[in-house]
Amino acid sequence: MNEGFLNPSEIIKNVSLKSSMNACDLGCGSGGWVIPLARQLKDGTVYAVDILDEALSALESKVSAQNLSNVKTLKGDIEGTVKLREDYFDLVLMTNLLFQVENKLKAIELAKSLINQNGMILIVDWKKDAPMGLKEGRISLQETKEMAMKAGLKIEKEFIAGAFHWGLIIKKI
Repeated sequence: MNEGFLNPSEIIKNVSLKSSMNACDLGCGSGGWVIPLARQLKDGTVYAVDILDEALSALESKVSAQNLSNVKTLKGDIEGTVKLREDYFDLVLMTNLLFQVENKLKAIELAKSLINQNGMILIVDWKKDAPMGLKEGRISLQETKEMAMKAGLKIEKEFIAGAFHWGLIIKKI
């Protein structure tokens, strides 16, 4: 494992998980976070949302190969429409997502609408000065914290998520 790159299983340890939790990974890609999460939330469900059919198809193959029955994939546009239950999830993941969206505040507000009163949002994104990855659209930890507070959320925890990323856990007030 390259030290600098994200290790979802390690980063998820920053969140107090119970096996019965329901989680949602917005912009799940091919499931780098979904699979370790689904393994821990054995009695819950992980909803994996992405706009790309190829990513969801790749994830469905991995889920099937690993006999994980608690993953539901859903095509959705975080900046448009996502058909998910509001006030339902215990955890919403936004990993390497904010730098890709135009309206970052709207994306945070979407995540807020999905979590229940005790739910939390885990955001992991590129450090502004990381020497690799797409530079365009990056947002700093401080800017994200300010947006979260503007959206009516409170900062629960911030942490370093590898050499090139920061992490943040936010909750409803």
